[in-house]
Amino acid sequence: MAVDGGSSDLLQVVMLLSAAVVAVPLFKRLGLGSVLGYLAAGLAIGPFGLAWFRDPHTILHTAELGVVMFLFLIGLEMRPSHLWSLRRAIFGLGSLQVVVCGALMTLVGMGFGFAWQVSLISAMGFVLTSTAIVMQLLGERGDVAAPRGQKIVAILLFEDLLIVPLLALVALLAPASAAHGDGTGAAGTNWGAIGLALGAVGVLVAAGRWLLNPMFQVLARSKAREVMTAAALLVVLGAALLMQLGGLSMAMGAFLAGVLLSESTFRHQLEADVEPFRGLLLGLFFLGVGMSLDLSVVAANWPLIAAGVLSLMGTKALCIYVVARLAKSSHADALDRAVLMAQGGEFAFVLFAAAMAAGVIDPVVNANMTAIIVLSMALTPLSVLLHKRFAKSDTVSMDGVEAVSEHTANVLIIGFGRVGQIASQGVLARGATLTIIDHDTQVIRDTSAYGFKVYYGDGSRPEVLHAAGAHQACAVLVCVDDKAAATRIAENAKHVCPQAQVIIRAYDREHAVELAKAGADIYVRETFESAMVLGREAVLATGASVEEADEVMARVRRRDAERFELEVAGGLFAGRQLVLGNMVKRQHQIEASPAASTAS
Repeated sequence: MAVDGGSSDLLQVVMLLSAAVVAVPLFKRLGLGSVLGYLAAGLAIGPFGLAWFRDPHTILHTAELGVVMFLFLIGLEMRPSHLWSLRRAIFGLGSLQVVVCGALMTLVGMGFGFAWQVSLISAMGFVLTSTAIVMQLLGERGDVAAPRGQKIVAILLFEDLLIVPLLALVALLAPASAAHGDGTGAAGTNWGAIGLALGAVGVLVAAGRWLLNPMFQVLARSKAREVMTAAALLVVLGAALLMQLGGLSMAMGAFLAGVLLSESTFRHQLEADVEPFRGLLLGLFFLGVGMSLDLSVVAANWPLIAAGVLSLMGTKALCIYVVARLAKSSHADALDRAVLMAQGGEFAFVLFAAAMAAGVIDPVVNANMTAIIVLSMALTPLSVLLHKRFAKSDTVSMDGVEAVSEHTANVLIIGFGRVGQIASQGVLARGATLTIIDHDTQVIRDTSAYGFKVYYGDGSRPEVLHAAGAHQACAVLVCVDDKAAATRIAENAKHVCPQAQVIIRAYDREHAVELAKAGADIYVRETFESAMVLGREAVLATGASVEEADEVMARVRRRDAERFELEVAGGLFAGRQLVLGNMVKRQHQIEASPAASTAS
């Protein structure tokens, strides 16, 4: 059934939401990801499925704001200094990938028998990776801020910048009959477009530096939350509109606005206000992409479209892999980037529409290439899923990392994340010697910049503990965030270093019981001590004196120890919890003294 007329707008919204609510959880339950769920839902309710909607392009046009908001949020995370540090990846790696992919895919198009102009435009459209799909997949697996994710983001930014020169290229390739007059005004038009684009960027930068922060300060003083939300949307949409009027990408405008506000005191508030709209509109965008897949075109030209999808995705993936390896990325990172970015993108639709209007490509080529792009976008989540399931893990890069060998120290720290770094400060202040091991090479490289010498090693292996000097240490401090690994370390440490106190970070109460049975000397639940401190502060806030608050929290600690004693056979380990409680109480008294120093 088709849904038409102004009175049916609410029904359309209900249908869209229903399709998303049914399909996305189902596909995520099957392990196929939310993007493929949205695409499948769009195909099901679109013109070539149940035909609930006849014009998916209207939905796509509105839903592109989801991509715009996504780029704004990415911009908020990238301070100008950080963006400047990515300049080589943006312009160096990005341009190399675009040139290599564009050239080889142009040859693929010519191999199919198309003119070089048609092949070039089709290839450059496929070069423009789908920002929406790639960013969604990166976000789902938490890789946006990782080094390999940052390189992908940099390449996507460069590709977004390409839309203006590619549209200028379309004007240059247009047949003489499609040009204005004899074409003598083309150069002036191009220079005018460049000037307009630069002017739009200048206005946006000026507004970001001198207008936005004062505006948000005035609105914050009004204490009207809904006005702050409206202002956040105004910034995103206004920046997108300004860039669109300047002939640039709307997403690029939103990204620049985010970068300009990345050091603002209102950054977190803006992120919280925009995030719900971003998620909903981005889902709507994927629904629109699914609806726009013209199955009649696919059925009529399926040999050409199937060959085009396979050849273009294969060629692009190969080029991306080779470029990544030339840029000294590891095999795993290069392969991951190739699988993730092998599809065409949403900006290709804009490029193909402009090329068809200029007479560079005909409607048949436009329909076929649009189908190829949409199919490549739909296949990407499946490709990523298959790659994750079957790809072999790459050998850990040991560049700049030293494996642990024979060492001796007073204290051995295993795991040097947030907890390990803070726990080490007291030992260093005491003047004791440390040996630190971790199995995450990136953590080792990152902490070396702050003067820490961390060795590579798996602390759950007895031979690694011995090499790290555990048999001569007075304490082994285990700060790993893996419950199973922490328990194995406790078991092995009692055999390798019975003379040392084994002090372990416990995940929760159940894990603490496991560690007690494994022989750990002291086990600190990672949320218990902070919760006790918070509880003490809450008691003080009710008007209690310091002595009364300490007594109340001591009773809470005793009751907890008694309950813990019942969970451990024979109550053999409850004493350790009471000892730790007294230690923490003494620490609170030290911190409360006027001479105490504080550290964060």
